[in-house]
Amino acid sequence: MSNKRDLKKDLNYVLGDIIDAALIWQIANPGADVTKSEEIIDESIKTFDGLIAEVNKRKVENAKAHFKGIRETLEAKATELVAKINSL
Repeated sequence: MSNKRDLKKDLNYVLGDIIDAALIWQIANPGADVTKSEEIIDESIKTFDGLIAEVNKRKVENAKAHFKGIRETLEAKATELVAKINSL
């Protein structure tokens, strides 16, 4: 089982890469409306904040299941955000 530090790094890298992709799209399309890409960035930040709060919870009954649930949520949300970026 990976530890909290690795999970926090995964959250940072995955959601950071999604934010980077949205910013690169903005740079590559200077004449386009950036409201949708800004919404993706905001949603990524909110997701990060929420998942970090879940990781930092001290008193959970089953830590293994708790962290597995966080990883599954991260994967689902990252897939959703990447799909939104691809549809820009």
